[in-house]
Amino acid sequence: MVDRLASLFEHFSLSAHTFQSGPLCGTNPVVTDVSYGQLHLIREGSVEVWHGRTKEYCITEPSLLFYPRPLKRHFVVAQDTQTQFLCANVSFEGNDANPIANALPDSLCLPLTSLPNCEKVLSLLFEEAEACYCGRQVLLDRLLEVFLVQLLRELMENQEIKIGMLAGLAHQNLRRAIVAMHEKPEVDWTVESLASEAHMSRSVFSNLFRETIGETPAKYLQNWRIGLVQKWLKNGMPLKLIAEEAGYKSESALSRAFKAQSGMSPRQWLIKESK
Repeated sequence: MVDRLASLFEHFSLSAHTFQSGPLCGTNPVVTDVSYGQLHLIREGSVEVWHGRTKEYCITEPSLLFYPRPLKRHFVVAQDTQTQFLCANVSFEGNDANPIANALPDSLCLPLTSLPNCEKVLSLLFEEAEACYCGRQVLLDRLLEVFLVQLLRELMENQEIKIGMLAGLAHQNLRRAIVAMHEKPEVDWTVESLASEAHMSRSVFSNLFRETIGETPAKYLQNWRIGLVQKWLKNGMPLKLIAEEAGYKSESALSRAFKAQSGMSPRQWLIKESK
């Protein structure tokens, strides 16, 4: 089977940093003026999760609560009770251009029992969280990163995400075309060649891709390429080399595509991002 995550993590990494391990009680607002997401593992107890004035979740069993992007919320634990949390900030390389973060919903809440393949790493996580061994912080952070990769596997295998990149990667045929674009953005992909990768006819592939991913194959390819371009610009790569690596015939062709996507030239965007 083709590795659906390898090229994603090769270009766009993620990192986790644990900031809370222990009980919460009462009402706890979450700071959202940040540039990272957050993962909350509720180990025991119950908690209400409010998004503004809406009670979004009522958690009564061990669960995960994942926010790939900042979202205003607060937790309410019943009076005179405590709920055990393990929380981490999750940073996605590329920020707004990160395709993994963009493929996830604004929030995700799942009981831990629905993630049987994550049981071993969760057991290690909770064991380490309770102890005070040397290197505890580093180990917690790395285990959480492993857990997040396993979570993405589970979301694909269980087809939890119904539209977007992860839904496409869960599809037996579409995944071949998507991975091909991820692995070889420099190729002059056409709908016909991508349909061939997916072992489908052009019309069936085009319609199914749009229904499953939410955009055309050409638009998806452009988004992937521009995300890579933005990363490489930040890394200081010359524009000529970036154009070759991203599949554009010239610097001017890249600049036109970049401006159509972001509303500014690569140089203007890089200056803006550097401020």
